[in-house]
Amino acid sequence: MESSSSRGVPESTIEAVERTLANLKLVETHLLEFLSLANPDVLDEMAPLQRAQSLFMFAKATTTIFALRLRTTGIHPDEHLLKTELERLSLYQDKLEQLINTSKEPSRRSTTLNYQAATRFIEHSLPELTPEQRKSMRDISRGEGSKIKYMERSTHKKRKYDTSEKQSVKAAAQEFLEKAARELFGGNTDGFKGTSYKS
Repeated sequence: MESSSSRGVPESTIEAVERTLANLKLVETHLLEFLSLANPDVLDEMAPLQRAQSLFMFAKATTTIFALRLRTTGIHPDEHLLKTELERLSLYQDKLEQLINTSKEPSRRSTTLNYQAATRFIEHSLPELTPEQRKSMRDISRGEGSKIKYMERSTHKKRKYDTSEKQSVKAAAQEFLEKAARELFGGNTDGFKGTSYKS
């Protein structure tokens, strides 16, 4: 009885090798497209999360190709230093998935104000409070005071600036800096006295 090795290479093996060669050609074409994304200019234009995904995919592809090379030479990747790299990539993959999931979630406030603690802090930092103000602060710190009443009173107070004039932050900052310069340096609006460091 003749063995299959004496007749030549089995047909299933030849088919497997041909499939592997076809897949390698596909990998080569896709890899060339993929490597075009490794251009630093292209990476700079990406959003940080997209850049992280791309860099992770480069690392994963490189490691996978190297693991395949090891296997073709008869070395198991678990018996090679590549194992630590694979573990590290798995850890980064988990972190990246976590970031992707949090980026998809609707944004929500990360902090809330503890009104009771804030009123206690304010009460102790302002020694000139009247007895009525002290009582009001204590009520708020105990949770007994009404925040709504306080808000109603504060909205009836005359505002220092007219809210109908909507100032941009830049304009308000510029106005503040000019006013501060006038107060600090009198009529000298150029800035600091002495040597000027204009660019």
